[in-house]
Amino acid sequence: MVRLTKWVFANKAALLILVVLTMALGLLSYKNLPREMFPAMDAPYIMVTTLAQGYDADTLVSQVVDPMEKALASVNGKKKVTSQTADGYTSINITFDSKVVMKDAEREVEKALSGIRLPEGVNKPNIMALNTSMIPVVDVSVMFEKGTAQDYIDDIERDVIPKLQGVKGVSNASLFGKEPSTVTIKVDQEKLAKAQLPIHMLTGVLQGRNLTAAVGEETLDGKATNLKVVGAVEGLKALEELQLAPNVKLKDVATLETASSSQNLTRINGKDGMLVVISKNSTANAVQVGEDVRAIVAELNEDYKGSLSFDTPFNQEELVSGSVDSMTKEVLMGALFATIVILLFLRNIRMTAITVVSIPLSLAITLWLLDWSGVTLNILTLGAVAVAVGRLVDDSIVVIENIYRRFSEGEKTREVVITATGEVASAITSSTLTTVAVFLPMGLVSGSLSKLLYPFALTITYSLLASLLVALTVIPVMSAGLLKNAKIPEHKPPVRFTKFVEWSLNRKWVPLLVAVLLLVGSVGAYVALPKGAVDSSNKDMINVKLSYPSGTPHETVKQGALDLDKYINGQPGVKHNWTLMGNSDDAAKFGDVRSATTVTMAAIMDKEADVDVDAFLKGVRDQKSKLGASELTAEAQNLMSAGGGSVVTLEIRGNKFDEIKTSSEKVIDELAALDGVTKVESNQKDTKPALEIRTKQDAALSAQELSMQLGMLLNNMPVGQIEVEGKDTTVLLDSGLNPDSVDEIKNLQVMGKTGPVPVSAVADVAQSNKPNTVYRTDGHEYILVSATVDPKRLSELGKTIQLKATELQEDMPDGVTVAVGGSAEDFEGDMASLGSTMLASIGIVYLIMVITFKALRTPLAILFTLPLAAIGAMIGIILSGVTIDSTVAIGALMLIGIVVTNAIVLLDRVKQNEETMPIREALLEATATRMRPIVMTAVATVCAMLPLLFGEAETGALVSKGLAVVVIGGLSVATLLTLVIVPVIYELLHFRTARKERRIKAAQPARA
Repeated sequence: MVRLTKWVFANKAALLILVVLTMALGLLSYKNLPREMFPAMDAPYIMVTTLAQGYDADTLVSQVVDPMEKALASVNGKKKVTSQTADGYTSINITFDSKVVMKDAEREVEKALSGIRLPEGVNKPNIMALNTSMIPVVDVSVMFEKGTAQDYIDDIERDVIPKLQGVKGVSNASLFGKEPSTVTIKVDQEKLAKAQLPIHMLTGVLQGRNLTAAVGEETLDGKATNLKVVGAVEGLKALEELQLAPNVKLKDVATLETASSSQNLTRINGKDGMLVVISKNSTANAVQVGEDVRAIVAELNEDYKGSLSFDTPFNQEELVSGSVDSMTKEVLMGALFATIVILLFLRNIRMTAITVVSIPLSLAITLWLLDWSGVTLNILTLGAVAVAVGRLVDDSIVVIENIYRRFSEGEKTREVVITATGEVASAITSSTLTTVAVFLPMGLVSGSLSKLLYPFALTITYSLLASLLVALTVIPVMSAGLLKNAKIPEHKPPVRFTKFVEWSLNRKWVPLLVAVLLLVGSVGAYVALPKGAVDSSNKDMINVKLSYPSGTPHETVKQGALDLDKYINGQPGVKHNWTLMGNSDDAAKFGDVRSATTVTMAAIMDKEADVDVDAFLKGVRDQKSKLGASELTAEAQNLMSAGGGSVVTLEIRGNKFDEIKTSSEKVIDELAALDGVTKVESNQKDTKPALEIRTKQDAALSAQELSMQLGMLLNNMPVGQIEVEGKDTTVLLDSGLNPDSVDEIKNLQVMGKTGPVPVSAVADVAQSNKPNTVYRTDGHEYILVSATVDPKRLSELGKTIQLKATELQEDMPDGVTVAVGGSAEDFEGDMASLGSTMLASIGIVYLIMVITFKALRTPLAILFTLPLAAIGAMIGIILSGVTIDSTVAIGALMLIGIVVTNAIVLLDRVKQNEETMPIREALLEATATRMRPIVMTAVATVCAMLPLLFGEAETGALVSKGLAVVVIGGLSVATLLTLVIVPVIYELLHFRTARKERRIKAAQPARA
C-alpha cells in the first residue's frame, strides 16, 4: 500500500486528472443510471391462469387442473404446487427453489403444458413468471365523457395504445376493460316448435358459410390462375335471411340482438372507462418513462377533448422521484453531520476539508461502478449509500489523524506523510476488507431477501473500497500540500483515560464481569422482545373487496358495485378510485383472476388532504348492510407494499371436503380467541347449490354427448362469426330456455338415438352443496385459514399459533393435517438465512484478520467486540421500541464488519509497539494514540446515520429506523467498551508473556 502512496506523490498531475475524470464520470453516471423503486429480480413463482366461461369448479378440477398438475410433476426445482379453481377460471401457482433460474423454469413449464389437450371452450393457459419488471410503471385511465366503450374502442386500439406503446422504454401497454361486441341469436321456442325444427339445427347455422378455400390451379386464357371459393355472411340482414329449412329462415324462429358479451365492469373516478397498464423494460428509467407517458396523456386529452378524458391515477415516477429525493437528502444530511463531527474534533478547517473530500470522490467512484455493473438507482442502492456515508470518512480520518499527529511532533515533509500513511495502511486496509467481507456470504441468504440484498451489498462494497483508495492516494497528497504551512498544535495524549485503562488491566475481573452481565441481559432481552415483519403501511391507498355469494345474479353484483363506487367517490380526500369486476383475457395474462361475484376497488388518498383514514375505513365498512353483500373488507396500505406482511396461515389438508370444512371451523374458533389476533378468515366461507346429472349405464347418450347438448341449451353457445360494420363479431346461440326448478331440468328435451327424450330418461339428477372455490396443494384439497396479527408480534404469535396447531392436530380426523405458513414461516426463514450469513461473515472476518496479523490470538481478541456490539444493539432496541425484524438483522450483520474496525486499528498499533515495548506499555500507548481516531470514526458514522434514525423510511425498505438503531446503539457501546475490554482480553490471551514482562520490569529497580 505504501507503494501506491509513493506512486501518487510521483505522479501528482496524473492524480489530478484522475480525480477530475472520476467526478465527471460520477456525475454522468448519476444522470444516466436508470431509476426505479426496486431492483430487477425474479420471484420464485410461476402462475398459470386459465379462463373457461361456463365451466363449474368441479369440472375444471377434473378436466383442467388434474391434467396440468400431472404434467407439472416432471418440472425440476419446484417446491410446491397450489391451485385455486372457481366457476369460470383456474389459477395454479408453482413455487420454486430460490436458486432456480426462473427463465429456464418458465420454459420448462411451457413445455410441460404444451402437450395437454384442453376441453372445447377453455382458453389457452396464460403462463407468467413473476418479477419486479411486471410492476406497472404507469396506469393510464380512459374515461368516457359521452358514449360507451364500443363507440371508442377502435380509436383507443388504433391511436391511443400505439402512442403509449411508442414511448421509449415501454415494453408493454395492455388495455383492461375491453368489452367485445357479440350478436346473440335469441330463439323463440314456440316458433321453433311450430316450424318443427330441433334447436340443434341452429348450431350449424353458420357452418361452412364463412370460408375461403383454395380449390386448385387451372390455365385460363393461357395464364395459370388460382381458383378459390369465398363465402361470407356480411351484416345482420344477411344473417337473418339464412335458410334453415324449406320456407323457414332464421328470422322466422329467432331475433338478433347486438350487445356486449362481457359481464365485466371497469369504472374510474366514478365514470365508465378502461385502464391502460404500462410496464417498462428492465433497462429503462422509470422516472423518464413516467414523464414521457404524462406528456402523451396531455396530448391525448387535447386530441379527444369532449369525448374522452385521460389521467394517470398511478405513476411510479412520482414514487421513485420522491424516494430518490428523500434518500439523497438523507445522504447529504449524513455527510453534513459527519463533516461537523470531524471539524469539532480536529478544530482545523483545512484538515476537515481534506477528510471530507473522500465523500464526494468515493460516491463518484461508486456511482460509476454501479453504472458499469448494470445496477439501477433505487431505494436499496441509495439506502446502502446512506448507511455507508459515515463509514466513507473512516479511513481518511485514521490517515489524516496520524499525519496530523506526526506533523505535530516535528517535520512536515513528504517522507513524513508517506511514513504516517504507511503506519496505518495495513490497519485501514484490513478493517475495510473485513467490512466488505461481511457482505460476501449474501449468496447464502435465500428466499425473498436474497435478490434484495445483492444491490445493497454491492453498493456498500463499492463505496468502502473506493473510500480506501481515496484514503491511500488523495488524502496524503492533499495533506502534504495544504498542511505544509499550517499551524499544527501539539498532540496531547488522554492521560486520564490511559490511567483508567491501566486500572482496568490491573483489575480485569471488573470490566469483564460488567461486560458479561450486560451481555446476559441483552441476550435475555432478545429472547423476550417481540419480533415482527417489516411494517410497510402508511395508509395512502385503500383496498376494498366486495363479495357476494356464488350464484348471485350479475345485475345484483353490478348494482352493489355501482352503489359502493358512488359512495367512495363522494368522500373527501379521494384522489383516484377505480372499480373492477369480472375476468378478462388481458387480466388473466397477469395472473389477475377473480370470482364473477367479487368486486375489487382501489382508492388512492390525497396526501395533502387531512383525512382521517380510520374514519374513512369505518364508513366504507358500514356500507355492507346497505349492499346486501356477504363480505365487505376495506384495508389501508402503502402504494408499493405487497400487503399481507402480518398474516399467519394454516393449511388444513385432507381427502374429504366435509372433514376439512369441519376442522377449519374449529381452527377458526380457536385462533379468534388468541390475544393479538385481529382477524381470522378462511378461503372457503360458504358453499353453493349444485345439481349433479349422472348418466345412466343403459342410456343411449354418453356423458360427453349429454354435457354438450345441455351446455348448448343452458348457456350462450358460440356458433361462428360474421362481419358487422367491418369487424369480425362472435355469434352466440341463446336457446331461450331458462329453467326455474329441478323438474324443468329433468324435463328438458335432448336428442337421443331415436329422437328427442327428456333428461330424466337418460340421467339421474341429484342436488348437493359444493364449495364455491376448490383449493388444492400438491394434488390434495385444502382450506386456508388466515390469521391477521399485530405485525410487531409476528414471531411471537407465529410460535403461539404453531403450538395451537400442534394441539389441534391431535383432535383432527385421520387423514386431516394442519400446517403453518404465511408471513411467520417466511419471517423465520429469512431470519434463519441471515443467521447463517452472520456465521459465515464472522468466519471470513476472522480469516482476513489472521492473514493480516499472522497470528490466531490477536484476531480472537478482536472478535470479542461482537458481543459488545450486541449489548449496544439491544439497548438501542429497548430504548427506541423498534420491532426486531429483518432490517434489524441486516443492521446486526453490518455491525460485524463495522465494530471490528476499531479493534483492528487499536491492535495494529499494539503490534507495532510490541517491537520495542512490553505488552502492557504497548497496550497503553496504543490506547492513548488511537483513542481519538477511533472515537472520531465512530461518532462520524453514528451522526451520519441520524437522518435514517429520525427520517421516515420508504415502504418496505431494508434501510430503515430499525437498521439505524442497531448500528448506532451497537457501534456506540462497542466503541466505548472496545477501548477497555479489548486490551483486557488481549493481555489475557498473552498472559504468560505479559506476566513475565511485568515481573522483569518490577525486578529491574530492585537490582538497581
